Amino acid sequence: MLLNPLPSGSYDLLAQYVDLLYRWNRRISLSAVRDPEVLIELHLAECLRAAQRIPEGVESVLDFGSGAGLPGIPMQIARPDLRVTLAESQKKKAAFLREAVRELRLSRATVYPERVENLPECFSFDLVALRAVDKMADALKAALPRVHSQQTGRKGWCLVLTSQPEVERVRDLLPAIDWLPPEAVPTTNQRVLLLGHRSR
Repeated sequence: MLLNPLPSGSYDLLAQYVDLLYRWNRRISLSAVRDPEVLIELHLAECLRAAQRIPEGVESVLDFGSGAGLPGIPMQIARPDLRVTLAESQKKKAAFLREAVRELRLSRATVYPERVENLPECFSFDLVALRAVDKMADALKAALPRVHSQQTGRKGWCLVLTSQPEVERVRDLLPAIDWLPPEAVPTTNQRVLLLGHRSR
């Protein structure tokens, strides 16, 4: 699944993250996946591949509707040079994210415990990532203003992890994004990585 080896120490951090997620998942519903092997082989691996597809020049990432920290935490671990904001409005999940950031010592990751729509208008990012969010259509519309536009002087990107049947719908909902050809995620059934930059 990986395109390149991960930085030194990343594998230990990922193991700690999975252990923390598994322990918290017993108390609160962070993920429907209860099997750690499935979590690693499908969800974690997909997020790591997405991290390695982040274009050069990207410095800031917004994980829209972070939930259990997927894909934002694996992105931060695989790309420690990034500044990752984990946006999650559900209080219990936001509490987990704070604990994960603290325990894993992810000094360049921050948790925003509210809806993305409540972020000050001046906040935009080099890349906005969405995966398994509720009400995808609404989320995509809310995500676009957070992607750097040409007026900011920076190239803004959107990354969506979705299923093959949803590809055209995502493209139609965000016509302001020039999408690259969809990339099938290896070893998964119909999972797709969509990446594109904001053209207007």
